[in-house]
Amino acid sequence: MKRILILFSIINFQLSICEAQVGAPYIHDPSTIAECEGKYYTFGTGGGGLISEDGWSWHSGAERPGGGAAPDVLKIGDRYLCIYGATGGGLGGGHNGRILTMWNKTLDPKSSDFKWTAAIEVASSDGMEDQDAIDPSLLLDPTTGRLWVSYGTYFGTIRLIELDPATGERVKGNVEKDIAIDCEATDLLYRNGWYYLLGTHGTCCDGVNSTYNIVVGRSKSVEGPYIDNVGRDMFHGGGRMVIAAGDRKTGPGHFGRTIIDEGVEVMSCHFEADFDMSGRSTLGIRPLLWRNGWPYAGEQFKGGTFEIESERRGYSLELVVDFVRMEQERQRFWQIDPNEPVKAIPEQKLEDVIKGWSEGEIPVRLSDYMFRPWQRWTVTPVPEAGGYLGGPYYRIVIAGTERALTATANLEVTTSPTFTGSPEQLWRIEQLTDGTFRIMPKAIPGRDGLNTRYVLYSIADSTPTLAPYDFSSDNSKWNFRSH
Repeated sequence: MKRILILFSIINFQLSICEAQVGAPYIHDPSTIAECEGKYYTFGTGGGGLISEDGWSWHSGAERPGGGAAPDVLKIGDRYLCIYGATGGGLGGGHNGRILTMWNKTLDPKSSDFKWTAAIEVASSDGMEDQDAIDPSLLLDPTTGRLWVSYGTYFGTIRLIELDPATGERVKGNVEKDIAIDCEATDLLYRNGWYYLLGTHGTCCDGVNSTYNIVVGRSKSVEGPYIDNVGRDMFHGGGRMVIAAGDRKTGPGHFGRTIIDEGVEVMSCHFEADFDMSGRSTLGIRPLLWRNGWPYAGEQFKGGTFEIESERRGYSLELVVDFVRMEQERQRFWQIDPNEPVKAIPEQKLEDVIKGWSEGEIPVRLSDYMFRPWQRWTVTPVPEAGGYLGGPYYRIVIAGTERALTATANLEVTTSPTFTGSPEQLWRIEQLTDGTFRIMPKAIPGRDGLNTRYVLYSIADSTPTLAPYDFSSDNSKWNFRSH
């Protein structure tokens, strides 16, 4: 299971080598991706979990006692609350499950403050009732401060209980409520006045034959009823699809939402089988998009050759070079013979225009897209440069050349004649919740640390620059068009 974490801090995709989290992202039933002291953590079934220094490359090393299944973790104040299912789910042949919570000051196992408190029980099932106390997830309601848990599997109902956010214990007198059926590994989130219940539907634990997928319903009350987009109640099997199999990965389950910035969200899950990684269960991170009030998974950006188009006006990012006309045999339209055969006109070639370009830096501007070589950009992941939560850094060069888009010390953009791999030539590309993209240099020359503020920005119809990210402005937003 997973929960919300706030981090401060169309497109025809082509195949690249960076299709999934890299390193050793092997996990089943991952928890919330939690940030702690500059690193990212997620915990899984069986104990332990993964750690990442940058959000892109993952390795084992996270520690969680108690074993069991499907943990969730949430930072509350200056502590981390972990919840997990001790048994149940048919483990050991039964459905007599127990849900336990415990606290820690840090998630870093090397810290002197690292120590989990004794686990306490907050819910259970006796193995006979139509319920299975397993797969818990946490929601700290941002409107009330109340702490909720959803849990359960296909063996009966999905239930809702309330915990005390100060202690992690069950609220005295709280009575569990059934809110859904026909799913498991649920998750709760709140957004814009709606509560969303995300459930994992289908079959698990069968590798490439697993049919897991994630569905959603929503309600104005955390206690439901949770209704899907065509009016079906999740208590009667409803649910709108959020993500299913794709991109040579099957069986997505155990949804989690991470807010990186305003309008920048990702979802996490595991895929039951990654066809390119020996069919293992792996961590997946995708852009989380919203349309008409409903969440759905975006696609992992993979690079390619594109027009980079400003959302502000629809103009294309291009080099500031002379326009070179194309020769064309033309006829007056009233003299055209409709029976005369037609022939394709080839596009202008790079070698037809590059001899007129400067050998040094060339600035950039925005203009009408005309299929010209100075308007076509090749975007390629740079694996050795690391990454961020959800993606690797990319280089952006004029197609067929090494001429690289480069951030400057005075918060402008230019193109350098050669790609060197320097931080100002590496770009963070994130799909926003509305489907557009923000494009952000890894670093600004002369400024310390990673850049988390300035993005490629259309300050006027024809003037690209670097400026603070603003989701409310189309000036911050771009599209990648494949022509």
